[in-house]
Amino acid sequence: MTTKLLFFTTLVLLLIGCSNTNKKSSSTNELNGDLIIFHAGSLAVPFKQAVAEFNKLHPQVNFLLESSGSVKCARKITDLNKPCDIMASADYTVIDDMLIPEYTKWNIKFASNEMCIVYHEASKYSNEITSDNWHEILMKEDVIYGRSDPNSDPCGYRAILVSQLTEAHYNIKDFSKKMITKDAKYVRPKETDLLALLETSTIDYIFLYRSVAQQHGLSYLELPNEVNLKKTEYAEFYRTSAVEINGKKPGEKTTKIGEPMVYGFTVLNQAPNPTAAIEFAKFMLSKENGMAIMEKNGQPSMIPSVSSTFSNIPEELKQFAKSN
Repeated sequence: MTTKLLFFTTLVLLLIGCSNTNKKSSSTNELNGDLIIFHAGSLAVPFKQAVAEFNKLHPQVNFLLESSGSVKCARKITDLNKPCDIMASADYTVIDDMLIPEYTKWNIKFASNEMCIVYHEASKYSNEITSDNWHEILMKEDVIYGRSDPNSDPCGYRAILVSQLTEAHYNIKDFSKKMITKDAKYVRPKETDLLALLETSTIDYIFLYRSVAQQHGLSYLELPNEVNLKKTEYAEFYRTSAVEINGKKPGEKTTKIGEPMVYGFTVLNQAPNPTAAIEFAKFMLSKENGMAIMEKNGQPSMIPSVSSTFSNIPEELKQFAKSN
């Protein structure tokens, strides 16, 4: 009798265990379909890593990642009407200015960065360049530098902002104008497009985000805090710089004011896969998951940050932002 009771008890426990396993498997795999993400080129490495981790939990989700300059990302949505679930911009104001309110209702500031100058051993004067003389080195006739297109990529207009701040900080007459004119043929759509030119020694230096330099194991020069667009305590000085770029619609212009670098994240109003998009957003913005990956890749977390669109943020994502 005791043996039979033990047998039936064991059988019941096994059936319950199988049932729970099936439920867990079903829950784990409930998300599926394509998830389309347009993201800044400087987010390529951390987003690829985050997607790999998310797919361990939800293997049925098929990610379609498109990397380009943040302004170009927005234009795919506004001008080309391409379907998109999530956009992650290297400049949160691109989402504010180009996508809200027609294409999305909210924006979460989630990471920061800073401008630096990347080079390699074969770069001319690489053994002489410092954070104090870099502007002199780049202006030498035998030196070639690259930057990204300000009309496509925030890194491009940030390079121009850095030049203006450098002119003011060091009191160098017409430095910004000279820098923008010099080596203009080496402007590329996004900052990561310049890496091949550096590797082949076609160019000597690149204006780049520090995180990208770290992710690719590149040598880089840190710029003074007065010009690197990193420090909030220099926000007032940063705002003395400004650059005009193409606006929301063809023929329009918009002005970008210098400010500390802040990335933005949103889910589109017409996201084809909104359920998976929100789940990935929770994963990406959480301290233990996506933001740990961002930190590891040299992009410090800014969560939670104040959002002017806080009231429109989905309830399950409000934990990652703050109201005014």
